Amino acid sequence: MSEDDVRDGRVRIFDTTLRDGEQAPGIALTRGEKVEIAEQLARLGVDILEAGFPISSQGEFEAVSEIASSVRGPVIAALARTTEVDIRRAAEALKGAERWRIHTFISTSDVQRESMLRMSHQQVLDAIREHVTLAKTYTEDVEFSAQDATRTDLDFLLECYDVAVSCGATTINVPDTVGYATPSEFGELIRIVRERTPDHVVISTHCHNDLGLAVANSLAGIENGARQVEVAVNGIGERAGNCSLEEIAMIIRTRGEALGVHHGLNLREIMRTSRLVSMTTGYSVQPNKAVVGASAFAHESGIHQHGVLANRATYEIMDPLEIGLEGNRIVLGKHSGRHAFADALAKLNLEVDEEHMNRAFARFKELADRKIQITDQDLVAIVAEELGSAGEGDELVLESLQVGGGTHLAPTATVRLRRGDEIIQESAMGDGMIDAACGAIQRAAGVEARLVTFNVSSVTGGSDALGDVVVQLDIGGRRVTGRGVATDVVEASARAYLAAINRALSMTDRREVETRAEVTP
Repeated sequence: MSEDDVRDGRVRIFDTTLRDGEQAPGIALTRGEKVEIAEQLARLGVDILEAGFPISSQGEFEAVSEIASSVRGPVIAALARTTEVDIRRAAEALKGAERWRIHTFISTSDVQRESMLRMSHQQVLDAIREHVTLAKTYTEDVEFSAQDATRTDLDFLLECYDVAVSCGATTINVPDTVGYATPSEFGELIRIVRERTPDHVVISTHCHNDLGLAVANSLAGIENGARQVEVAVNGIGERAGNCSLEEIAMIIRTRGEALGVHHGLNLREIMRTSRLVSMTTGYSVQPNKAVVGASAFAHESGIHQHGVLANRATYEIMDPLEIGLEGNRIVLGKHSGRHAFADALAKLNLEVDEEHMNRAFARFKELADRKIQITDQDLVAIVAEELGSAGEGDELVLESLQVGGGTHLAPTATVRLRRGDEIIQESAMGDGMIDAACGAIQRAAGVEARLVTFNVSSVTGGSDALGDVVVQLDIGGRRVTGRGVATDVVEASARAYLAAINRALSMTDRREVETRAEVTP
């Protein structure tokens, strides 16, 4: 960011959906899903896109590398601890990017420094000096984060930042790693760091939501001189999540004049981005979620309805059209061909390779036989499901599902799964048809799974709406999430259950060594 940007109040949006966001329990994005989300974030116009943590696994390295090589627009960033191997690995993954940043960090609070690192104050300072200097040999754009900054002794924290800046860090990040600070405390900390730091260095916030204050703390940081804010779509991330991209974006858009700041996001892409991230991660958006929740622009009270009908501004401070809520712009049905389907996806900026296009079109035709009209929300759901749970390394594919039951008959289900050229058929009884279907899939897959959470919602309104089911399973001590959509909620549940099992099998096959739980700033 230039000094002109700092002076005119531009806030840089640093998106960490693919790094910190993916660390949320049960999320395990495929490479294809990560690239699809990265491309959508580029359309949204984020300034910096943190693609991942390359040292954590080979799969993560390859995903960061592909994003760096193919996604244009944002600065592509990768996370690295203050170690030589991390920084060299990050630089290797990023080398194909148009513009790139190494984001390096170390724990600085006494509790983390002593319990996790077992390092003295001087050792931490030496590590910062050595590895910020090393990162600077690869790129001019280096960000340094002091993990758990809000619980770090202030004098030591400032000394850490001084060392990082003297070694060439161009962005200083102040993470509220455990969501501990209050807005007044965090704002004051940002003010102190801002006054201590040269004007050409950008001050950044990275706030977690453990006490529900991530957005409020980030806003307090902006008010006190921070000109970068680290966010995640739908607020996903470790534990209670991160500062929500859409909320901070609309705060700045709605109250920017009073705040004296602005950003460069393409707000009309917010809803599409939110839906894509929700579908691919399996993390549903709560109905009353600010900005992107299903009820965010809904009015049920008679007084509110009367006011909105008379003048929308009576009860709406944001224009839903501005964030991409335009209603159902396309209507497709069973007579629509592949060309119309592909054209509809293109208008929605959904880029799908040939293999996934074939699968998505087949799912579209299958659903169109059962649903009179296919809306743009349905298309987003279909494509997201296919990108996340079809083809890309899936061991098991659902061929058919048959269920039966009634008032006096025990619910039963029979499934046919395909593993390569092999067809596996199993049946099971259950407490209900969904339970029976999941039991049959578990038998056919040969996997012991425990259902942790089950959530069902509709993609659109009406009796013919697609059922949207999200499940989280515990398989061998690992939590995995799956999502399925179908006009029938039993089929949607079966698809979600199988998607979760496939994720678990894929993760086991890769045997990736994950260190993410230890590395969030």
